[in-house]
This record gives sequence, C-alpha cells and structure tokens, in this order.
Amino acid sequence: MERKLGIDASCLPGVAEIDALDKIKAAGFDMVFGVTNDAKTVCDMKEKCEKLGLSFDFLHAPFRGINDFWRSGLAYRDLRDNIKASIDSAAAAGVPAVVVHVSSGWFPPPICDIGFARFDDLVEHAIDKGVKIAFENLRKLGNLAVIMERYKKIPNVGFCYDCGHEHCYTETVHFLDIYGSRTLCTHIHDNLGRDKEDKWKDADLHLMPFDGDIDYADMMARLNKAGYAGALTLEITKYGEYLEKSDEEFLAVAYERIQKIAAL
Repeated sequence: MERKLGIDASCLPGVAEIDALDKIKAAGFDMVFGVTNDAKTVCDMKEKCEKLGLSFDFLHAPFRGINDFWRSGLAYRDLRDNIKASIDSAAAAGVPAVVVHVSSGWFPPPICDIGFARFDDLVEHAIDKGVKIAFENLRKLGNLAVIMERYKKIPNVGFCYDCGHEHCYTETVHFLDIYGSRTLCTHIHDNLGRDKEDKWKDADLHLMPFDGDIDYADMMARLNKAGYAGALTLEITKYGEYLEKSDEEFLAVAYERIQKIAAL
C-alpha cells in the first residue's frame, strides 16, 4: 500500500516550522504536521504547503498539564483554552485533525466525572468546528481505553498511534490490534524499550528509526491488517549525533528511513 510519508515541521531546531517546509519538501516528504496553535501561523503554513505540494494533515495540541483535566479546580483552564485554540486554528486553515493527550506520567490522577466533562467539552468543540480529534497512546492503557470507549460512536474521534510510546511504555500491548480501524494518524520514532534498570524512567527517546530496536516490520503488518491508508509520519527532532549534519543531510537520512519502513 502506497502512503504519504511525513515529518514534524518543527524537526529542525532553531528553524521556524514554516521555514522548514521548503527543506522538508526538497528532501522528498509528502506531508507534515505542526505543533503551533497560532491561527495565523497555521493558516500561513497551510497556504505554503499547498504551494509546495505538501499535505498538512494534523496539529499536535499542547499537553503540558493534561493531568489537571482530572483534578478539581481551575488549573486546567489554560490548557483547555490552548487545545481549543489548536482546534480553532485547524478549522481556520482546513487542517483535518488535532492530536490530543489523555493523561501524563506513570501515576496520573484517577479517572473521574470532572475529567469526562472537560473532554466532552473538547470533543463537542471539535464537532462544532468540523475537526477530528485523535487521542494518542501514552503510558496508561486504561486511561486511553475509557476515552476511546466513551466516544466510540463519534465519527470525529479517532486514534493517533505512537509506536515509540508503545515500545517503551506498554510493549506488551498492541494498540493497533485494538484501535487500528480508528487510526487517523501516526507518530513514528525509535527507542530501546523500557529502561532495564529503572522501569519508571522515561525512555521515550524519539530516536531516528533504526537507531533503536523497534520492530517496524511487525508495526507495518499490523497497520496493513487494520487497513490504515494514512501517512507514515516521523515525530523526530534533529539532535544528538545528527547535530553534526546539515539540515538537508538530517532530512535525507530521515526520508531514507521512513521509505525503508514503508517498504516493509
């Protein structure tokens, strides 16, 4: 199955997302996603993507403080407003989806009606704006599961599959076997699995594919079985040994790696 090959538009440190688009296109990519929620910037990026022939498939909403959604009080409001800003910006630019986290850390607050009401508000806002929400897998299967179950009959709600999170947080859980048919987008990167000495350490390294030990052949078999026809999208940033390379060299390696995955 031929799919679009994409990358995070913020992958080049010190380079604005809109300015990175030329280099991303020149490297061969078909698609990008963005992390800004400023409406003008998103609209400008969308316009430039159209001129370059790039597909702009989704925004990644802010997530710092997501656990406050499950706590009483008003601390959640700033993040709620920022997520809604991502939805609004996507709607204004014609970007079809926004990726949203459900919780954070190994020991998030318990699931509760307060949190459900707040996520209901986000989902209703997305429906009103004609934008899809893709909830992403992180550490807690149960937290994602209750959200996905709650909105299973809502066409605007789907799943963002993150292979790196699966490998280092929940490697015995195959999310594509559960939510493959609801997958709207992907985050592809690499790591070395859960830390062997400290199981609570954050091992989400976001390495270049094939610099870690994720089994991409298995991932592709599950994506194919699920009938996923969307983009294969790298969620990586130029860092580590790649800082010695030019932006063009880094993107060339990234494109070669995602092509290798697509061919599996």
